[in-house]
Amino acid sequence: MAGTLYLVATPIGNLDDFSPRAVRTLAEADFVAAEDTRVSVKLLNRFGIKKPLVSYHEHNRASAGPEILQRLLSGETCALVTDAGTPAISDPGEDLVRLCAENGVTVQSIPGCCAAVTALAVSGLPTGRFTFEGFLSANRSERRARLEELSGEQRTMIFHEAPHKLRATLSDMAEILGDRPVALCRELTKLHEETVRTTLAEAAALYEGSEPRGEYVLVVGGAERSASPAVTLAEGVAMVQRRRAEGIRMKDAVRQVADDTGLSRNELYEAALRT
Repeated sequence: MAGTLYLVATPIGNLDDFSPRAVRTLAEADFVAAEDTRVSVKLLNRFGIKKPLVSYHEHNRASAGPEILQRLLSGETCALVTDAGTPAISDPGEDLVRLCAENGVTVQSIPGCCAAVTALAVSGLPTGRFTFEGFLSANRSERRARLEELSGEQRTMIFHEAPHKLRATLSDMAEILGDRPVALCRELTKLHEETVRTTLAEAAALYEGSEPRGEYVLVVGGAERSASPAVTLAEGVAMVQRRRAEGIRMKDAVRQVADDTGLSRNELYEAALRT
């Protein structure tokens, strides 16, 4: 009989957030699969748990995943952990879960910390509908292209960001998404936890003269629902074509016309490509 894969959420900063059920699951598992064994062994030592550790992370998942699966199929139980937060959320653990699902191995989640939901809860922005975007690309053109795609998203958006990329990301967000509300959630549950509620333009200016420190979760307000556009899609396409004739790039022309008219950027872009 196959064993079980347990997805054990770990603290994102404060070890007191680790639940008794999570401790028990680690203690009862046959082995622990960890993103970084050096980080996870500290957690195990903190709670007096002695278990074999194997590495499972972004760079070895193609080989480590099938090896873990075989152990599960042989009847062992595995607790999967990341350095912080919930496994399989914006994490290579999703591949291991898919392998288990395809091979009839039971997967159970041991709930706990999730930085995205923690930040959303304190953001002061609408929480009824939201979308999780994780980390944007470090490549500027790819990052900006994704933000262009999200410009009309009306749900609250959640992003992870590293300190060395924060200023570039905020600058691109302010330019492409406009000056909408944002909550900058830094070092959640840790000693220097901080939440700054401001706008994207003010956030970009906030770090112009200082170096960001710590890990960030950015909670960004969705686009406002616009009234019915005053011009038709065909008229919008004609406006795009006039701007293109003036030497403006397609994406920039579409953005300008969409902002001026309230037309959907995606619909306008697709229609302009067809003409």
